[in-house]
Amino acid sequence: MSASTINIGLVLFPGLTQLDLTGPAEVFARIPGANLQLLWKTLEPVTSDRGLSILPTTEFSACPTLDVICVPGGPGQIELMTDDETLDFLRRIAPTCRFVTSVCTGSLVLAAAGLLSGYRATCHWSSIDQLSLLGAIPVNDRVVRDRNRLTGAGVTSGIDFALAVAAELAGPETAQEIQLQLEYDPQPPFHAGSPRTAPHAILEQVSTKIAPFIASRRAVTEQVAQRLAPSHPTEVR
Repeated sequence: MSASTINIGLVLFPGLTQLDLTGPAEVFARIPGANLQLLWKTLEPVTSDRGLSILPTTEFSACPTLDVICVPGGPGQIELMTDDETLDFLRRIAPTCRFVTSVCTGSLVLAAAGLLSGYRATCHWSSIDQLSLLGAIPVNDRVVRDRNRLTGAGVTSGIDFALAVAAELAGPETAQEIQLQLEYDPQPPFHAGSPRTAPHAILEQVSTKIAPFIASRRAVTEQVAQRLAPSHPTEVR
């Protein structure tokens, strides 16, 4: 495959989880011909949920077309779901993208824009059930592809997701080269990275700690679902 330019845009927003963005960005930037753009309303620094500041490279208004659009997740995703400027940008850019993608709760933002209606998708384990409120079909897999929609589950799955996208764009061999360059060979010290493997007591503790936040996210998801209901149809590709 030739190394012609591949325009890949990742959406920045205040309160994002930086690894949702920087994990995929590290993979995407190694794809031959990749032109990576970090997108936001302005070029002012954007602060992540843990305090890391990231500089956008391109404003929404200056981004005419993309091959890939990717929306990360994080606590700031809640406000983004009712942010008309961001949702309108996603609706404008998606129809000409080769792939419309997300990591973690970024899939809820895509769904809020009406871009996952009728599509299988995944999300962070704590909020995956909310996808169905917005017309998507929740799937508990680390990476889910449905036609030209690719979604990754929580945070660290963004690397798996990005390698899957790299394989689609540049072929499996190139994706494997990138994986080796990154020495991506996970061997976690604990088997606690998923509700399916975590000790029950750990799962209960984490679920209890995050319950108030998840409830606030769900409340906004339900509001968005009501707003989407009358005009839910979205072109399926």
